[in-house]
Amino acid sequence: MVLIMATLQDYRNERLKKLETLRELGVDPYPAQTNRTHNLADIKDEFDKLEGQSATVAGRITSIRKFGKLAFLVIRDSFNSELQLFIRKNETNDSADRSNSELVMPDEISLLDTGDFVEADGEIIRTQTGEISVSVRSLRILTKALRPMPEKLENKEERLRRRYVDMNVNPEVRQRFIRRSKFWQATRDYLNQHGFVEINIPVLEHTTGGADANPFKTHMDALDQDFYLRISHELPLKRLLGAGFEKVYDLGPRFRNENYSDEHLPEHIAMEWYAAYWDWQQGRRFMEGMYKYVLKETFGTLQFKVRGFEIDMSGEWEIWDYADVIKKHYGIDVYNTTIEEVAQKLKEYGLEVEKTDSIPRGIDKLWKNIRKDVAGPVWLVNTPKFISPLAKTNPNNPNAVERFQPVILGSELGNGFSELNDPIDQLNRFVEQQKMRDAGDEEAMMLDIDFVEMLEYGMPPACGWGYSERVFWMFEGVSAREGVPFPQLRQEYDETTRAIYPEVKL
Repeated sequence: MVLIMATLQDYRNERLKKLETLRELGVDPYPAQTNRTHNLADIKDEFDKLEGQSATVAGRITSIRKFGKLAFLVIRDSFNSELQLFIRKNETNDSADRSNSELVMPDEISLLDTGDFVEADGEIIRTQTGEISVSVRSLRILTKALRPMPEKLENKEERLRRRYVDMNVNPEVRQRFIRRSKFWQATRDYLNQHGFVEINIPVLEHTTGGADANPFKTHMDALDQDFYLRISHELPLKRLLGAGFEKVYDLGPRFRNENYSDEHLPEHIAMEWYAAYWDWQQGRRFMEGMYKYVLKETFGTLQFKVRGFEIDMSGEWEIWDYADVIKKHYGIDVYNTTIEEVAQKLKEYGLEVEKTDSIPRGIDKLWKNIRKDVAGPVWLVNTPKFISPLAKTNPNNPNAVERFQPVILGSELGNGFSELNDPIDQLNRFVEQQKMRDAGDEEAMMLDIDFVEMLEYGMPPACGWGYSERVFWMFEGVSAREGVPFPQLRQEYDETTRAIYPEVKL
């Protein structure tokens, strides 16, 4: 005997036949209105109060069993709760209101499949086996699913491409994005509680800046000019300080045209705040409190075992001086070195050396080689000026800036500094960055003359800070692409898809 395995197209064709039958019965398989009165979690949590009461529930079918005049459906809703629907012939309507998408149960259960969405009205009961259930009086179809939901989905590429399937098959993934939402809500709450105002700034910019990154470029037909997708929120938010605001922030997407990695995505969510009359020390103390608040609200703890590290975020943070760390590990004086010395150390430690490497880029690679083994929490301070063109000079060390970066779980999970507000100093640093850009460094900052002009009108002393959802990814213990609901991937169509939609050019 030869066993022939049904294909996805076979299953889909079978479901299309059921769809046609439903329509022939006068049933709309995709009605707009639902009448849900209770979510499934509430019925289970409050069963003692609700037993014997009527309820209307809705959800996706995860299993179907039929035994003569009895049928059992299990449905799941968005709260990740499941509930049994108990269907008995003599307790359901023999007739059905087709105009209301009702089905005769259990007779027409064969028209249903796992993956369909249904609505059931009935009495909240506990069955003889002890199962909390709804004893169904009437049942409506809400959505006819044309593709079967797989029992498991393990292929990583497939999971990332069809996250809507991944989240159904692996409900823990859906919970991850609930925590992601909590992370950003806690971020907003903390800032709002401390007097910050959220102001959304443009995504499209004539001149982009605020970070070392290669921007995406687009064209606006209305103005017939090229624009860049922002790589940072920084410069527009600091313009708001010049406009008279004291505490501002924005939370939203930014775009960096760079390679994928476990810690980087070309598109991701980030938050930046700026506070007038603060310096880096005030900012650092503020962020220690913010990290504790946000992480506790998101994960319910400040103690983590993740990525091979054990870390307690409730304690005191160490403070490391950038130049001291480089000197200790490599014997290099970052303020008095050559490109040859830096390149030699990169080769010595097996780190990539590129033709476009400059002293700043090389030193940064050496630091990242140290960083990867640091559990933290550690504050990295006194970054060399040539690495931080937008930060204020440290008066105790004219070669360094008042910058503070948290080093946690082998990564830099944020960035803050006392903001440069000297227009002449800023212009000179922009000019140096532009020279690097003209020499082929696409990640060097652009010269933003409008920002310089704003500084000439005057911006108060200020501190600024930014972090991205990398913070969430790291503490969640997932890669960047696993940490967003729909990561950008190369567009591909398999042969099954091409066969199902022959009328579409793919």
